[in-house]
Amino acid sequence: MRRNLITQTPGWRVSAVLAGAAVIALGFGGAHAQQPAQRSFLNPPLLKQTPLPAPKMNYALPTGKPHTGTERAYDLAIKYTEGDIYDPTTDTYQKVRLRSYVGDTDSKSPFIAPLIEAAPGDTVRVSLDNQLPDDPSCNNASGTPDSPHCFNGTNLHSHGLWVSPTGNSDNVLLSLNPGVKFQYEYNIPADHPAGTFWYHPHRHGSTALQVSSGMAGALIIKGDRKPQGKAGSVGATNGDLDTLLVSAGADAKPFPDRTLVFQQIQYACTGTEGKLKYNKDGTIDWSCKPGETGVIESYNQFGPGTWQQSGRWTSINGTVLPTFLGLEAGQVERWRTIHAGVRDTINLQIVRANFNAVNGAPTQPTKATLPTFLKQICSGFEVPYQVAAADGLTMKDTFTSTNVTLQPGYRFDLLTVFPESGVYCLMEPATPKAGSVSNQDEPVNFLGFVSVGGSKKIAPADVTKVLVEELTKSAKAHMPADVVEEVVADLNAKDKDGKPTPKLTRFVPHPTVTEEEVKASGQKLEELVFFIGTGDANATQFAVGNSFDVIPYADYLVPKGAAPYDPTRSDRNLLLGATQQWELRSYSVSHPFHIHVNPFQIVGVYDPNGKDVSLPGVTEADGDNQFAGLSGAWKDTIFVKTNLNPGQLTNPPKDYYRIVIRTRYQRYIGEFVLHCHILDHEDQGMMQNVTIGIPDGKGGLSHAHH
Repeated sequence: MRRNLITQTPGWRVSAVLAGAAVIALGFGGAHAQQPAQRSFLNPPLLKQTPLPAPKMNYALPTGKPHTGTERAYDLAIKYTEGDIYDPTTDTYQKVRLRSYVGDTDSKSPFIAPLIEAAPGDTVRVSLDNQLPDDPSCNNASGTPDSPHCFNGTNLHSHGLWVSPTGNSDNVLLSLNPGVKFQYEYNIPADHPAGTFWYHPHRHGSTALQVSSGMAGALIIKGDRKPQGKAGSVGATNGDLDTLLVSAGADAKPFPDRTLVFQQIQYACTGTEGKLKYNKDGTIDWSCKPGETGVIESYNQFGPGTWQQSGRWTSINGTVLPTFLGLEAGQVERWRTIHAGVRDTINLQIVRANFNAVNGAPTQPTKATLPTFLKQICSGFEVPYQVAAADGLTMKDTFTSTNVTLQPGYRFDLLTVFPESGVYCLMEPATPKAGSVSNQDEPVNFLGFVSVGGSKKIAPADVTKVLVEELTKSAKAHMPADVVEEVVADLNAKDKDGKPTPKLTRFVPHPTVTEEEVKASGQKLEELVFFIGTGDANATQFAVGNSFDVIPYADYLVPKGAAPYDPTRSDRNLLLGATQQWELRSYSVSHPFHIHVNPFQIVGVYDPNGKDVSLPGVTEADGDNQFAGLSGAWKDTIFVKTNLNPGQLTNPPKDYYRIVIRTRYQRYIGEFVLHCHILDHEDQGMMQNVTIGIPDGKGGLSHAHH
């Protein structure tokens, strides 16, 4: 019999959970014995290194120094895995059979990939062994590339890493078909930023299906480089945020570090014939009866609104509705949040639970009763946190938030301080239509509980102040003498109203891209537009274009030159060493833009009226504040918002947002991709090939010679 979070039976009851969590928060140690591991929050299991073969040399190898030549080897297999996923709506564990990574995974939560750790300068080798059944569609040259296919073929993408996109490195143009083994080698440069990254399959035609099955894992780069030299002085360098997030005591212990991988595992159950069930109108029947098995085997399981229709629940590190344990009031923690899902926008909010409302709330939340449950139970004060890094890259201007928005592919590092002991709700507030990947209003949702102990008590309004005090102590204890004054001054910055606005200037990994640098590079503006349209009477086309111009096509308008993905075509040819400004738009619903290899810096996000909504503190008329505070941040994924739905494009276009970014093409050459990170859009054509090449000395790219 499976044990639940508090009781020994599967009965998930709010009163029991809250009562048990209250005991933990008050410090009664006996409650910990009642916590089965399968429903408690745990960081993803660490993938153990594979022993390297002995070197065939007759002399001693030099001792590896930090960031210079450390080698790490890992083994990952891919196969079908049977397990179960908790469903709070039915209060049962649903049996599922899904494709998954296998390698130091937790048997109780098998649908979260293990965490990979590395450091700048490391060589990381991942041996991938595709043990999935044979799939003839993987070798069908006559098939169309933008139709979902090759569900059992795979590859590996190191999302956000600044490494080579070619050969056996971060090469997503490879296909590892069933029965194939391949070793990826990521040569992480010594100047690579420390931060929060992740990995997942990226085989065009099956990416969404595999990622939605839980095939995603955290990839953490940890650094120990402290900032050196006064800002602007010769040889001055910035440092890793890791070196600041350390206690000021003699033991110099790192602050607690939690990795939260959010997933939306969108299974549907097979009927008596072993096939997916459908309603009379042709839509998926999401019901699961006793004895049925949940699977992800069709792209009919994806589409606008399907996540909400499915009734499934977001998991954290493979567990649905976990309880976070071991937190202490007043303690600084780092929460590395990773959106590894496909079809839902996550707004992250922490709210004090209200025990007095237990008796009046639904005893078991379903999707239908969840708003009432949250309104009554999760009704205390909101806990602010500091957003310190975006997509793994430390931000110069951190910002305080109680509701940060994660779109698919996003990461945010949050610095948290819980103000008092007790139980807190981890929840998702509602998301307005234009701000969501579903293009629908997304309702409030619930993610889990956080149980906090300790005797400290801080006013919620003073949380940021306390965080700054703790970071200041750390800086004074650990930063070099010639930079400590600057770091402390930054941490204690305030806005015009006297509110704390801590800065992390000496921990930013890349220098700002200035307008002067862009002009000096001499590159034209790079235009990109997403579009969904009907190219013929039978098929929806997911396209990307390089021009904002609009032309008529049949009886509607389309962006000039916009086209679905073609693996034989290079859509953008860019010069190594150049700096360039891009503008991103969408002329048909909103899409998260992601580009491989080189990150970009956000210049501004301009709404249809030209207002920059990426500036600090900006909230739009519909309540959306997802861009606020991102001006100047470095990222690899950004939501391209629009108010345009299919068929609403006009000439000239209107009601779209303008996302302006700048980037540098440094170090790496070769072909890679950019795409929409609604991954079923990518699989169906919303992707482009990008080539960075060596200049030919005449303003173009040098081509191969013989």
